[in-house]
Amino acid sequence: MLAQVLPLLTALLAVGVLGYAAVEANQALMAASAVLLAALTTSLTGPIRWAALLAYPAAFLAYIVLFPKQLVAQDLLTATLVLAGLFLIIYRDQLNVSDLRWQRRTVQALRSGSERLAQAQTAEQVTEAGAEMIHQLGLAPNLAYLAYRGGSPQILAARGAFVPFMGQPIFPSHNDSRSVQADHWVVEEALVRLPRDQRTRFLAVPVNNRDTQHLGTIVLARPGNAEFHPDNVGVLQSFTRLLGAQLGQFAAIDELSEARDLSLKALGGTLEQRDDETGGHTGRVVDLSLRLGHALGFSESKMTALRWGAYLHDLGKIAIPDAILHKPGLLTPSERKVMESHTKIGYDLLQNLHFLPTETLDLVRYHHEKWNGGGYPAGLRGYEIPETARVFCIVDVYDALTSERPYKEAWSQQRALQELRDQAGKHFDPHYVDVFLRMLREEGADSLLEQ
Repeated sequence: MLAQVLPLLTALLAVGVLGYAAVEANQALMAASAVLLAALTTSLTGPIRWAALLAYPAAFLAYIVLFPKQLVAQDLLTATLVLAGLFLIIYRDQLNVSDLRWQRRTVQALRSGSERLAQAQTAEQVTEAGAEMIHQLGLAPNLAYLAYRGGSPQILAARGAFVPFMGQPIFPSHNDSRSVQADHWVVEEALVRLPRDQRTRFLAVPVNNRDTQHLGTIVLARPGNAEFHPDNVGVLQSFTRLLGAQLGQFAAIDELSEARDLSLKALGGTLEQRDDETGGHTGRVVDLSLRLGHALGFSESKMTALRWGAYLHDLGKIAIPDAILHKPGLLTPSERKVMESHTKIGYDLLQNLHFLPTETLDLVRYHHEKWNGGGYPAGLRGYEIPETARVFCIVDVYDALTSERPYKEAWSQQRALQELRDQAGKHFDPHYVDVFLRMLREEGADSLLEQ
């Protein structure tokens, strides 16, 4: 507080000395006081910063009024030089203060923005963190990040007057189909959504990844006629490169994850052709498992593990002889033992895929365990059975019952659902069975759930 008040009090003292000098007709003292006043107000803002430039002419006019006969050409020249010097000093200081404020805003935006970018877990969070980081630069009140989603450009992040238009597709007004890279039509169509006085000046900067692949565009719009300063534009471009690098990294991760998912799906589909002559088993159990996982409130990572496990649950059957795998009748005890080995074989085969989460491996190995401990391969019971395995065994048995197999005809859906009820607390987790039946009821399968 003292650091702020002391310069102001000293400046007022300098004004008093300036007035005293004018009364005493001392030009040198007036000039010295004005320079001192300019120096003392360097750290202040607002009109007080220009006090020296106003106080000196006022003192000089007082000097003329009080001592008109003493005025000579040398006095006028001195006054002019002092005023010019004061103006240059204050103007230069104001530029320095402005630059310092810009540097502080840039550092603060970079500090807080880099923290949020580092904490981001999804591309959407990266986009939002990047938009906030750029907005903190204070270059414009209105900001939009434009990028393609679902085949059409959209505003994925916004500040100011762009906010009401977030998530809305942007179409060319003349029904022409062109890309962001080809021209500025997307920027133009986004800008016309703002009131005219909010887009007097605008700036569009592309967002590219490290490979210079175009990811989107940052658009800034502001009222007033002041142009964007080149130094500000340079900093903005640096910030958009940082945003692009982060987005590019997440895009690469998403592409890798998608490639993994497609590979596992293809592997599951290939295995299905050997075990399921009618086809479709893998797709059905994946769909049912994800629906049940969603009803149970599973996290995104657990849903991924559940989906991958559903793709690969019967991988071990690749080592089961056809004579056993496709036998139309009941298996002998020794054949049954061979068949049951597919869970451990599948688990062992997947050990080399280090990206697979534990929940996926648990599903492959333990999806034939039973709630009462009568299953295989380990005879686990109750909550000893991993969660993903308890979920999947319900949909796997349900699909097996309602599908035709070499050794049985397809059961009706009503009969299969009744079997699930009867086996709740024996074969299956009773709570998961309740959720499965409630899920079907909410999906409109009331006729299947009648007692």
